[in-house]
Amino acid sequence: MTSAYIISACRSPVTPRGGALAHLSLPDLAAPILTAALTRAGIAPRQVDEVICSTALGPGGNPARSIALAAGLPEHVAGLSIDRQCAGGLDALALARQMILSGAADIVVAGGAESYSRQPLRYRTFADGHPPEAYTQAPFTPWPARDPDMTDAAAALGRSQGISRQAQDKWAVESHAKARAHLPSETELVPLAGSGSDTFTRRLSSALCRRAKVLSGDITAANAAVAADAAAFCVVVSDRVAADLTMPKIELIATAAKGSRPEEPGLAPLVAIAEVFRQTGLTADDLTLAEIMEAYAVQAIACVNGAGIAPQIVNIGGGALARGHPIGASGAINAVRLWHELVARGSGTGLAAIAAAGGIGSAALMRL
Repeated sequence: MTSAYIISACRSPVTPRGGALAHLSLPDLAAPILTAALTRAGIAPRQVDEVICSTALGPGGNPARSIALAAGLPEHVAGLSIDRQCAGGLDALALARQMILSGAADIVVAGGAESYSRQPLRYRTFADGHPPEAYTQAPFTPWPARDPDMTDAAAALGRSQGISRQAQDKWAVESHAKARAHLPSETELVPLAGSGSDTFTRRLSSALCRRAKVLSGDITAANAAVAADAAAFCVVVSDRVAADLTMPKIELIATAAKGSRPEEPGLAPLVAIAEVFRQTGLTADDLTLAEIMEAYAVQAIACVNGAGIAPQIVNIGGGALARGHPIGASGAINAVRLWHELVARGSGTGLAAIAAAGGIGSAALMRL
C-alpha cells in the first residue's frame, strides 16, 4: 500500500471578521494560497488530480471548483467542497489521504477557506405562507434540546470538568504570548491584500481578561476565539511522487473523524484522538508536538487533559485564541502550523485535533 505525504503547507493571515480580508470573495481569499502551496511544492497546476476545500459559511454551489479555476488549475480538476463545520479543514486532508491510499489520485490540494465577513444572510422558508425567518446558526441535530449554542456548551463543559475561569484566562494569555514570541515563517504565511500577519494577536494580560465581556458562564470575549477570515491549503502526494522530490516530506500516518454526545462537542476530539492512537499503536507520550483547536480555552484544556498530552508541546506558536476562528479553515490551519513546526525540528510526530458542532471530533497524526 502507498503512503500519503504533505510536501507543502501554507496559509493566509488570519484576520477578524470585518478586518483586512473582509472585502475578498472566497475565491479571491483562497486561490492565492492554493497557488502558493503548489509553487512551494514545485507542482505544476496540470499535475493536480483534485482540490478538496472545506467551507462552512459559504454561498453554496461548489466553492472548491471556483477556487480551483481562480487559481488557474485546468478545467479537468473538478473540485470537491465539504462541510463538517470546524473540523472540515482537517477532514479535507483525511479525504486527500484516502484518495491517495486508494490509488484514485497522486496529487491532491486539500484545506479550507472561510470568510466570516462575507457569509450570506440565511432565511428559513415555510410552506404555510408564514414570512421567512432569518437565522444565524443551522441545526446540528434533529433535537433542539440536544443542540446547544456552542458558547453555552463550552460554559457547561467548564462546569462539568471543573475548569475555572482563571485557568481559561491563563490559557488565553499564554496563547497570545506564544504567538507574539513565535511569528510564522515566510514559508508558512502568504501575505494577502496588504496583510502579512495575524492581526488579532496582542499583548493580553490577566487584568484585561478580568474585564472581558462575559458571553456565557465563564466564557468571555478573552477566552473564546474571535470570528475570522482565512484560507489554508496543503499539497498531499503519494510516495511515488514524493520519491522524486527533495523538499521536506511529512507522512500523514493516520486520520479519524468520530462522533460523540452532541451536547458535549468540546470533548469529541478525544474519541478521534483515541482512534488515531489505536490505528498507529502510538500514545500521547510519543508526541513531539500537538496543535489542539482553541475555539474556546476550555475546549483545549479539556482535550489536553483528557488525552494526557503534555501542555508544553501544545500550540507552541499560539492557537486560535491568538489568531481567530475561520470555521471551515481552522482545521487546515492547525495542520499547516503542525507541518511547519515539525519541519523546523527536523523530526518528530505531531497531532492535530479539532472539535465541531454536533458532537464531532477530528484528528490527524503526522510523522517526519
